[in-house]
Amino acid sequence: MEEEVAALVIDNGSGMCKAGFAGDDAPRAVFPSIVGRPRHHGIMIGMGQKDSYVGDEAQSKRGILTLRYPIEHGVVTNWDDMEKIWHHTFYNELRVAPEEHPVLLTEAPINPKSNREKMTQIVFETFNAPAFYVSIQAVLSLYASGRTTGIVLDSGDGVTHVVPIYEDFEQEIQTASQSSSLEKSYELPDGQVITIGNERFRAPEALFQPSVLGLESGGIHVTTFNSIMKCDVDVRKDLYGNIVMSGGTTMYPGISDRMQKEITALAPSSMKVKIIAPPERKYSVWIGGSILASLSTFQQMWISKQEYDEAGPSIVHRKCF
Repeated sequence: MEEEVAALVIDNGSGMCKAGFAGDDAPRAVFPSIVGRPRHHGIMIGMGQKDSYVGDEAQSKRGILTLRYPIEHGVVTNWDDMEKIWHHTFYNELRVAPEEHPVLLTEAPINPKSNREKMTQIVFETFNAPAFYVSIQAVLSLYASGRTTGIVLDSGDGVTHVVPIYEDFEQEIQTASQSSSLEKSYELPDGQVITIGNERFRAPEALFQPSVLGLESGGIHVTTFNSIMKCDVDVRKDLYGNIVMSGGTTMYPGISDRMQKEITALAPSSMKVKIIAPPERKYSVWIGGSILASLSTFQQMWISKQEYDEAGPSIVHRKCF
């Protein structure tokens, strides 16, 4: 592979797709992971109606379209639509020919094996990429924070994961519900002004107390703690000291202080708890992919088109962990 060909890095989230070039410090394109199809065929004849729209264009025409999200809870559930999103990413957003660039895609930690194979197949057979790699989102967020050991809380639009990686508010809520100093006014796009009070705090509180939404699962702090406790006793200290937050849903102000407080309350009293919440964590997964794909040591890790032609889609399990 020649040096000057930059790899393409695409982080497909349930809500937003982040795409760009390896070596850049931020994605070039960020757009909604949606595909829209006209509800009624034939209304727009002569207006150059397309049979499908992707991303921002689908969002802006949503009044006349049926919208679908091909990624649900982090996992691809509709491959035809997913292919449309990738096509749109290459040709409309990045304006590149995929057959000229290695492609790095991201996946959820719970992605089924068959999905990884299907992803591999589409990249090589539909888009003819010269090389491909798929990496787990939480691992990329850890790399972006400059670590190889830690536990990542990755919370996005469709799913929240807690992934440990080891190298080879009761009273406050009551206060909030009685105070009006917490009210804030927002202007909507149509000019209408609305005032929101404690809802601003009650919504993200569901991350720590899912019971407020009627869910029986533990909060993100409990899930993180349980995940650490499932790990070997020798690595727990390193995990408590490297709790990395990533994803758009971790952008609430004060979330790392709250997490620090909650985990400290659960952890052994002498344990040092450290929460790492990088300011660019909304794009940590993408940034980790950009770093990984531009490392000289990574270049032998790619699955090449030749290897794919010889071994088929199952090669992804041998070469991508």
